[in-house]
Amino acid sequence: MAIKTYKPYTPSRRFMSNLSSENITAKASVRKLLVKLPVHAGRNNNGRITSRHKEGGAKKLYRIIDFKRNKFNVEGKVSAIEYDPYRNCRIALVSYIDGEKRYIIQPSGLSVGDTIISAEGGLDIRLGYAMKIKNIPIGTVVHNIEMYPGRGGQLARSAGASAQLMGREGKYSILRMPSGEMRYILGECMATIGTVGNEDFANISIGKAGRNRYLGVRPQTRGAAMNPVDHPHGGGEGKTGSSGHPVSPWGMPAKGYKTRRKKASDKLIISRRKK
Repeated sequence: MAIKTYKPYTPSRRFMSNLSSENITAKASVRKLLVKLPVHAGRNNNGRITSRHKEGGAKKLYRIIDFKRNKFNVEGKVSAIEYDPYRNCRIALVSYIDGEKRYIIQPSGLSVGDTIISAEGGLDIRLGYAMKIKNIPIGTVVHNIEMYPGRGGQLARSAGASAQLMGREGKYSILRMPSGEMRYILGECMATIGTVGNEDFANISIGKAGRNRYLGVRPQTRGAAMNPVDHPHGGGEGKTGSSGHPVSPWGMPAKGYKTRRKKASDKLIISRRKK
């Protein structure tokens, strides 16, 4: 997908870039697949900020996505490619032969008129087809991978992401994650063939702070610009280096300190992601 640049008629436009929308074919979304999500802006049920640097952002509607791909043995045709304000990839509207419509994540290369289908197994290895991992050949590139059978895809869902099926051991399959991590996934879990589309999303230059505000991201103040009462890096005359290692406002080391707790699923990880 092409990256679109602009004439520098304002300072922020000089380095701003965006994705072209030439592959978006729909004029409007399907009404019954839209829902309004409440905006929390980083607040909990008491109204207190528990996640900093968040705000409401631009008004938007959530598109209900079929992450489970559990409409087995019913053929569907891609009728539109749409923009989704809640994710960095495009979504595809699939019209099934029984009249139902569902949104799925658009795999790279899937276009209007293509046919897709889901089944437990026995399908060809074609773009957008979904099967249980135990029935997918080793070496296949997949996305939208379930971690637990029937829960819906949770892994490799963002723009350009994919995992590769590396082998099998008993009821488990071995997958190489987008991060490089090698882990076991139950063979009963579903996965979709191909790579998530919109790969050029990573190359966008946001250009100005205002575009982050549209996304619901508020500005962040450097700790060194605060007073000692507000941050461990604060205070001092002029610019001063932080004493010791850089830390969060609550004293947690900010670089290289491992915070992951031991959990039951650790035994499913064969090797950690590459450093």
